[in-house]
Amino acid sequence: MTFNSATKPLEKLNIFSLKGVQMKTFHITWLTFFFCFFAWFGMAPLMKIAREQLHLTKDQVGNIQIASVSATILARLLIGRLIDKFGPKLIYTWLLVLCAIPVLFIGTSHSYTSFLLFRLAIGVIGASFVITQFHTSIMFAPNIKGTANATAGGFGNAGGGAANLFMPLIASGFTALGFCSTEDSWRFAMIFPGVMLLICAFLYHRYTLDTPAGDFKNIKDESIQHGKNTFLLAAKDYRTWILTIAYAACFGVEITVDNFAPIFFTDSFGATIAVAGMVAGIFGWMNIFARPLGGIVADKIGKSWGFDGKTLLLAVLLLVEGIGLIWFAKSGNIGMAIFMMFVFGLSLKMANGATYSLVPFINPQAVGSVAGIVGAGGNIGAMLIAFMFKAKANHATQNVVENGAGVQKNLIDYTDAFMLLGFIILGIGVAVLIFRTVMAHKTSNIKEFALTPGE
Repeated sequence: MTFNSATKPLEKLNIFSLKGVQMKTFHITWLTFFFCFFAWFGMAPLMKIAREQLHLTKDQVGNIQIASVSATILARLLIGRLIDKFGPKLIYTWLLVLCAIPVLFIGTSHSYTSFLLFRLAIGVIGASFVITQFHTSIMFAPNIKGTANATAGGFGNAGGGAANLFMPLIASGFTALGFCSTEDSWRFAMIFPGVMLLICAFLYHRYTLDTPAGDFKNIKDESIQHGKNTFLLAAKDYRTWILTIAYAACFGVEITVDNFAPIFFTDSFGATIAVAGMVAGIFGWMNIFARPLGGIVADKIGKSWGFDGKTLLLAVLLLVEGIGLIWFAKSGNIGMAIFMMFVFGLSLKMANGATYSLVPFINPQAVGSVAGIVGAGGNIGAMLIAFMFKAKANHATQNVVENGAGVQKNLIDYTDAFMLLGFIILGIGVAVLIFRTVMAHKTSNIKEFALTPGE
């Protein structure tokens, strides 16, 4: 098939451009991903209200947090295979439509069981990340894939931070306008992200293409492996699993912070829901520059040191993340805790970008499956961390005054959990550093591919 410049992957990323199907797809992809994460973490800053209204125990809160990330594991593995076969446009459209349903109706929950099931179903929307990374990889040449993937991922991941920042305001808005009481505000607030998912489904189906050359169903290209088991191609490469573990240590921690930080700041430091949501929101907004920065630095290093150099960068970032988490847990006041959260957050989000700068070069014929496996690793990490947080959480009560009356509040302290998590991440950073030496001997062909613009 003959290609012209309009149907080739772009070798430059101009984020202020809407010219060509590549850039239109880039912007619609990250915007859609943004609202997917907004919907996924929309309940996190409102959990304190829902917890009190539904009378949830510490163990039940832990189970709900686990449910919110566990469904994503299977979804990411399945989505990776589906987009390799059917293309990202069709799969993304259906994912958005189906996941809008539990987002819109979680507000009808009146028991722990129903709330848990809705959170489990909403977790499927986390598979949107795999489609975003796959679609961006197709639209951009190898010399800029890391930057493009990290930028789309960073802009989209900021949706989690935006949810922490804006969902308390949306909930308060419904209350202020007289639509509901404060206790029911979380129910009304979740309508907004559900509607946005449906709007994104329309935009994605209407204005994107699977590849620069057209949709999968209309083109024939040897790089599109309709008949091959791309999951097997990805799974048999040991580098896929190293990146999976690394991604569990960075993205898994990010999901944990998105879910637990609001409760950590309210229960450990006495912050209000609005303040805790704002702090956690700023952490999420760091994705706008930190994750792209990780991809940009990785691409720069890759030009000189290839796959091996990018892996070294990833190991260093994980080590810094682990140290930062330990100091975060040891913070004696909210000011120091916020500062250290931004320190480990910067390295964590750069590590996210660095990881997915490596993903497209594991096996160019199975990018979707590699992205799915590695992405699932992030959620496996988040799920395991959630189990650890549930086990390590310390339960306490505190007497406070509300509306002139004494009230006993149940508090959950996650200090020990964050401390242990920091040491675990340090260990993974050391492991990646050791494996880097082994990987260097088996990636010479990958290095050449990484340094050469796509044709």
